[in-house]
Amino acid sequence: MNGKVVIVTGAARGIGAAIAGRLAARGALSVIVDLALPAAQTVADEIVRSGGRALALAMDVSDRRQVDATMAEIAQRCGSIDILVNNAAINYATPIEDVSDEEWERIFAVNVRGVYNCCRAALGPMKARRWGRIVNISSSAGKTGGPISSVHYSASKAAVISMTKSFARHLADFGVTVNAVAPGAVETDMALLLSEDDRRRAAQAIPLHRLASPSEIAHSVAFLCSDEAAYITGEVLDVNGGAVMD
Repeated sequence: MNGKVVIVTGAARGIGAAIAGRLAARGALSVIVDLALPAAQTVADEIVRSGGRALALAMDVSDRRQVDATMAEIAQRCGSIDILVNNAAINYATPIEDVSDEEWERIFAVNVRGVYNCCRAALGPMKARRWGRIVNISSSAGKTGGPISSVHYSASKAAVISMTKSFARHLADFGVTVNAVAPGAVETDMALLLSEDDRRRAAQAIPLHRLASPSEIAHSVAFLCSDEAAYITGEVLDVNGGAVMD
């Protein structure tokens, strides 16, 4: 990935930070975008200390104008946009009968509209170069409804899977592949929204009997971004320890 410019959204911590670090270790310039700029800068600084290249920028993926402006800035400063990883997402541990309109709209603004905004803004540079990789982070909950996932989170991640396939079809002629990774339970701050009992039950339900580490998700993303995955598009890669097999 030497010379590739990678944008990872929601990369100030957890899975996003692991993805940015992994791709930087493979030679890419990782652009870490997140609402929390100080935390994003900390991730970028760590990548640089490790010998990689990184840049941190603040961006709200749900704001189309802000996304367009930030993506244009990245293309100008870095010379291209080669790889986009849509990782930014939010969740609420809300019982199904208690979901408010505000929660529903906010989840879809970030998890669904955010993915669309970023894909749309990255298309120009990718189509011009006739090469690109887009990887959207979905979830097992988007396939199964999720036994302990909120209804609006599950619905938003199902929408990500559908968008992945739509973008894959529309961009194939331009040499741009679009895939998704669907993690199961992962050891991140989002998992801390669950009670200890729910976390234990989640681990017990997984054939490998443990939650994934962020680095294990990052390795899967790195594969889909690589030349080795050049003939894979529209795929949803399950990375869940066997919890979902289809």
